[in-house]
Amino acid sequence: MASEIQDIRKLSVYYQKLETLIHLVNYDSLMAEHNRQLKGKAVGIDRVTKEAYDANIEENLRDLLKRMKSFSYRPLPVRRTYIPKPNGKTRPLGIPAYEDKLVQGVMARILNEVYEPRFLNCSYGFRENRNVHQALREVNQHIMIDSINYVLDCDIKGFFDNVDHKWLMEFLRHDIADKNFLRYIVRFLKAGIMEEGQLSESKKGTPQGGLISPVLANVYLHYVLDSWFEKCVKPGLKGKAYLVRFADDFILLFQYESEAKDVYERLVKRLEKFGLEVEQDKTHILPFGRYKGTNETFDFLGFTHYNGKTRTGKYTVGHKVSKKKKKVFRQKLKVWAKENRVLPTDLFMKRLNIKFTSTIRFYAISGTMDEMRRLQYIAFDVVFKWINRRSQRRSYTRTEFGWLWEKYIDDLKIYNDIWLWNRTPLKV
Repeated sequence: MASEIQDIRKLSVYYQKLETLIHLVNYDSLMAEHNRQLKGKAVGIDRVTKEAYDANIEENLRDLLKRMKSFSYRPLPVRRTYIPKPNGKTRPLGIPAYEDKLVQGVMARILNEVYEPRFLNCSYGFRENRNVHQALREVNQHIMIDSINYVLDCDIKGFFDNVDHKWLMEFLRHDIADKNFLRYIVRFLKAGIMEEGQLSESKKGTPQGGLISPVLANVYLHYVLDSWFEKCVKPGLKGKAYLVRFADDFILLFQYESEAKDVYERLVKRLEKFGLEVEQDKTHILPFGRYKGTNETFDFLGFTHYNGKTRTGKYTVGHKVSKKKKKVFRQKLKVWAKENRVLPTDLFMKRLNIKFTSTIRFYAISGTMDEMRRLQYIAFDVVFKWINRRSQRRSYTRTEFGWLWEKYIDDLKIYNDIWLWNRTPLKV
């Protein structure tokens, strides 16, 4: 069945519209999705866990398929919860019911196969074999090589909450002719939100937390932003211009300031047409690049990017971990250390090594060794304070804890090379 879903990608290359997709949501694909689900995850309003559903899995799946074929299956409202943000605000998260997770998971896989050949090289988020570091490398290479002088640092206000359902379905119908498949996507979009016992309608948006939301978001921005920029904007520009997007985070790079300003005005109107709005306070046109030499910086994908110089005095794009991400790192590590300080020292340090190294693996890109040392200092300082607050345990001096750190914590190194001068674009 996995190969049958993967065959969709081949068909998507040759046919403008794909038909008969809903039959791929079947017993085998649902069982495979069930096996992929992790235990102990948050539950939806049905309160059903993987373990509970698994107790009678065959009968449950056959009953689900029977309801889907008769169109009596209707997704339950997602359970809304909130996760804290670094600025003190919260981000809404929608948790689907367990059965809905299974159906969404299979349909998301089908959609990914449909659209992977159609998505453009400028998008990196929630796509197979693409990641943040590739997006950063793309930005780095354009600025270093392609006469870029201006950066349009843009932010969409509440993107996931403002996706227009009518436009999204119009985009999907452009590529998919299976009415029954699309019918269930509409049902997921309209399922509603349950918050503190109160049900509210889903008139727009696609809840973060749903398995199908990432690919639907990519479809929406593929048509609203990516294709528009590559096919309608770039051909009319005199200078060089590039778009790099990761999910709803994107930047535009320009050779000429006048064209950056013109495209920004067009972008505002373009987004408004599709129910989206630019976050004015977070959107700027900045002089940036080897020919500008300014002190301007911009944040993108967890890093602050700035104009710098190598040890030999040559221009380079410098990268630092953004202040916001450093604050998040400190806060999360503080909570972790507080919760785990009761562990035996050996186990505590081994788990700390896993946690700290996972962070380093993400942020350790080319030229950031000094930044990694700063993160290490933050981690050392936070953990040193909390490990000495354990009741009835010996205290450590900073020197003694330093020996402990060297024994358990892996040495710092760069994990992600974004200086690879590869001009061949990623294949879709």
